[in-house]
Amino acid sequence: MTSEPRIRVTGLRKTFGSHRVLDGLDVDVREGEAVALLGANGAGKTTLLKILATLVRPTSGTAIVAGHDCAKDAERVRHEIGLVAHASYVYEDLTALENLRFWTTLAGLRPSAAALASALGSVELDRAADERVRTFSAGMKRRLSLARFVLARPQVLLLDEPFAGLDQRAKKWLEEHLASFKARGGAILMATHSFGRELAVADRIAILAGGAIALDTPRGALSADDVQRLYDLHTEDAP
Repeated sequence: MTSEPRIRVTGLRKTFGSHRVLDGLDVDVREGEAVALLGANGAGKTTLLKILATLVRPTSGTAIVAGHDCAKDAERVRHEIGLVAHASYVYEDLTALENLRFWTTLAGLRPSAAALASALGSVELDRAADERVRTFSAGMKRRLSLARFVLARPQVLLLDEPFAGLDQRAKKWLEEHLASFKARGGAILMATHSFGRELAVADRIAILAGGAIALDTPRGALSADDVQRLYDLHTEDAP
């Protein structure tokens, strides 16, 4: 692993009016590493991902992705990240192939027809390439959103509840894809409030409570029950 983390967050604060969501948060994710960010609904997990994705500006503190400041160098950050939000953000009236073509145009990419077909094949949607997305299941839409990053090859993946709404086959595919992404040196930050497959992918567990990281520990041999106990211990007194 390199000495400089792919994601480095230091003293991050974010307020919305009088409501403080993040309060001096510190976390990092290194090359070839996946961190599962655990926290209750409303704990600030999605806000952190949006700051790292340059969709929201922090109130104070710094967020660095692939060496670029998310607030000062947003355009360069966007070329380094893949964001999979809780919603898939695909266009229902376009086909799967048309969705990919439209997205690559917006991203300034010029993939060949073969590359587009290969990306759809990698997420097992090649047979549905010409079908309109409104006919897709939630799992198919999530896989289509992931096909974007097969084309873009980002250094960092930001995932919000990545396994939510997927069937067992799609969950297995995603787990294998994330393991492969890590093996190629990618960094992954996954926000979740579940203790399922995310734990199998994660190298570290970070618990967000009270606007900051209450615990950051290697996953190691921790079971889901172990993580639940740690989670309860560090969140029960959070404001």
